[in-house]
Amino acid sequence: MKRGTKINLLLLLAVAALAVLPLALGLGDHKEEPFTGADGEAETAITELDPDYEPWFSPLYEPPSGEIESGLFALQAAVGAGVLAYYFGLRRGRRQGAARAQEQQGAARTPGHDGSEGT
Repeated sequence: MKRGTKINLLLLLAVAALAVLPLALGLGDHKEEPFTGADGEAETAITELDPDYEPWFSPLYEPPSGEIESGLFALQAAVGAGVLAYYFGLRRGRRQGAARAQEQQGAARTPGHDGSEGT
């Protein structure tokens, strides 16, 4: 097995373990909503420390349910991943195109490359 394949398999196993272990070990069983985001955790901690706290700003849009909020977050993540993939693909394509152009220029400069004998 190639080294790159081994690394990919190990990374895949690590991601699967990160996804499954919290569920299998019951790490969120004592909470009402076990896997809330950092915003919810911060809000809970702030209200415990200072019950009279008033936020400085209010959200521009408050989704009607948690499912819609999760969907919007997933959409945001997908758009971000698409932008990054486009950027890295464009960089790689430009690099490969420059390498091919350089190879063609080098091949055109060598005598006899086009089939002529260079007389």
